[in-house]
Amino acid sequence: MEQVLYPFAKYIAILARGKTKVRALTMEESEDAMGIILRGEAEREQIGAFLMLLRLKEEEPQEIAGFTLAARSVFNMPEKTPSVDVDWSSYAGKRIQLPWFLLSALALSQAGHRVFMHGSGGHTPGRVYTRETLQRLGLPIARRLSEAAEHIEQNNFCYTPLEILSPILRHLIELRPLLGLRSPVHSFSRMLNPFNAPTMMQGIFHRGFMDIHAGAAMLLGQERMAVFRGEGGEIERRPNKPTLVYSTFGHSEPVQEKWPVLVKDPRQAPDEEMNVAGLLDLWHARSTDEYATASVTGTLAIALKTMGEAHDIQSAQTLAEKIWVGRNASALPDQPLILAS
Repeated sequence: MEQVLYPFAKYIAILARGKTKVRALTMEESEDAMGIILRGEAEREQIGAFLMLLRLKEEEPQEIAGFTLAARSVFNMPEKTPSVDVDWSSYAGKRIQLPWFLLSALALSQAGHRVFMHGSGGHTPGRVYTRETLQRLGLPIARRLSEAAEHIEQNNFCYTPLEILSPILRHLIELRPLLGLRSPVHSFSRMLNPFNAPTMMQGIFHRGFMDIHAGAAMLLGQERMAVFRGEGGEIERRPNKPTLVYSTFGHSEPVQEKWPVLVKDPRQAPDEEMNVAGLLDLWHARSTDEYATASVTGTLAIALKTMGEAHDIQSAQTLAEKIWVGRNASALPDQPLILAS
């Protein structure tokens, strides 16, 4: 009778059988389990137990892939979906350096490549998040996926908050303060790729998640994906350190490349102010900050190589620098906008 009343319970049981009997969920089990959650058919107590048991065990590639498939199946997609070149997730937020990667993505869109960015913010205090930053840069935020499609058609760029893709996933991410830990939702939300872009960019904070994301991309057959340990966990190259990038192509094993240091001084002090105006100073060439410029072009170079626009690291960096120099500065305001409270 319990199996009929609580079909989700079997998945909790798989994860809670003790050290000798516990196992990972299969890809099919993961897809079914997350589907139950996203359809509102699991009890909140079950969801909390499930997420924390996964966190304790640590998620595996087939689980992330299955969760991703379940989430993709519930999107309210517009009738006419645009062609998107790059899916760019932004879920971590920044606290040590400004989000220079935003300028990389905007320059990429100005070069004619369509970029769909999605993310969530506010779940960790003391961080600068993408949504508010883009608003202060004068860029619109999509309120539904049909509007996201319009933004992409008009500007080659769009940012859509997670709650537009899935209010339930946004709620689950917001459980972090309540549970005291991040959950697998933070991992697979980065892989949602609702517009099925052939190129997916991934930034992680903990080194072990490179294998998890690369493995999930292979299981999903993602055409091209790059994952690396980005500054603050975002898709942002740290130009003062060598950057190990895992690239996957469909179901093939990942290719590992070490991208070189781009700045002479390896030391970079934390930004105590985190003033968004710094992004506009760099965009309008009022600042010549070596670290910031290298971060922008270095991140852009990884994206270009992943997309197949460049065949090696050096040519990707050269192309990135050319795109950056040729950016249309008038596309962003001179000063950050003041948001209504």
